[in-house]
Amino acid sequence: MSTRSDHQTVPLSVLLKRELASEKVEKPEIIYGQASQSKKGEDFTLLKTECQRVVGDGVSTYSVFGLFDGHNGSAAAIYSKENLLNNVLAAIPPELSRDEWVAALPRALVAGFVKTDKDFQEKARTSGTTVTFMIIEGWVVTVASVGDSRCILESAEGGLYHLSADHRLECNEEERDRITASGGEVGRLNAGGGAEIGPLRCWPGGLCLSRSIGDMDVGEFIVPVPYVKQVKLSTAGGRLIISSDGVWDALSPEMTFDCCRGMPADAAASQVVKEALHVKGLRDDTTCIVIDIQPPEKVPAAPSAPPKKQGKGVFKSMFRKKPSESSSQVGKEYSEPDLLEELFEEGSAMLADRLDAKYPICNVFKLFMCAVCQVEMKPGEGISIHAGSSSAGKLRPWDGPFLCSSCQEKKEAMEGKRGDIVVEVTSLSSSTSFAFQEH
Repeated sequence: MSTRSDHQTVPLSVLLKRELASEKVEKPEIIYGQASQSKKGEDFTLLKTECQRVVGDGVSTYSVFGLFDGHNGSAAAIYSKENLLNNVLAAIPPELSRDEWVAALPRALVAGFVKTDKDFQEKARTSGTTVTFMIIEGWVVTVASVGDSRCILESAEGGLYHLSADHRLECNEEERDRITASGGEVGRLNAGGGAEIGPLRCWPGGLCLSRSIGDMDVGEFIVPVPYVKQVKLSTAGGRLIISSDGVWDALSPEMTFDCCRGMPADAAASQVVKEALHVKGLRDDTTCIVIDIQPPEKVPAAPSAPPKKQGKGVFKSMFRKKPSESSSQVGKEYSEPDLLEELFEEGSAMLADRLDAKYPICNVFKLFMCAVCQVEMKPGEGISIHAGSSSAGKLRPWDGPFLCSSCQEKKEAMEGKRGDIVVEVTSLSSSTSFAFQEH
């Protein structure tokens, strides 16, 4: 039988030191820089570190970075910069633990993107924007993207990883199929006499992207549902680069990282923009954000060159999957190889796939609250997100999440199921004047 003498009292000062040491290991330092050269004045950035939220009796911090590359005006980019973060946070249930909050981010990002798009379109503006949006919580990086701006990670171990998707119609067959199935048309500009020029575009409207925020004049099959990827870095950290297409049209990812290796984040961002302009000139707004995630003790020094890569020129698409055992087993976790973990990845454009009820957090989508816009609904008003789907017959009437009537209409429009959409089709012939979205 245990007695009081079997236990030693640990002084409070020792416990505090242990807590501080644990926090120091767990929380990296975030150092960032940005640079931009403007051609049209339609690129905007969001840079926020040390954002705070209450967790129990304490406070947890996170960082947010966003790049908004507008087209056909800057209204959609500005609106998204000012409203997207609040819409994402509004979709996260209150009083979650840190791990639950991180797990809720992918679905909250989908809801936030769709609400931002819906609210902006209600203002009857025709501008659109790509969005690459990142939230960093500890060593976990979550990226949501629509359009052709990109986010690429170079881990401290030397691997290159795509954390965003390219939604250009030219290089995404799956998105081309989705648009045509929803009632849109995909083709090149008809220059007359059967000749076609330029990249593949979505008609009407002429946008060469399949996903964006805004663009209500193009058709609602251009959807705001983001590709989302969530990874956990090793405690060695890494460097992230978010850039608009003005950079990626000129530089490959390897060229981008090579040209700024060893530089601090602010100088690295400037060097990337300078290198891109040297290759192609200033043809478009060219913006770069560099974020270094480092252990605290590495902060004073600039990032050093990573170990020599294996298979240079080929992106690593495989991640170490999250172990099935509980991550609370700290000792076991640190005994495993310190590699990048993929926690989440999903790119479906269907809201029923992205906001489903299979979720580890109880009550994440309340029965009487719209899963997208968070408006409160009366009992019986909500429409199951699975309504009209092939699996709807297998679900019970109370199986959520639920949408308000307005968000249900938005969902049906994005899926090409709303019959009352009237879109003015303009001739594709070069002899007829029309405006198309150059991006």
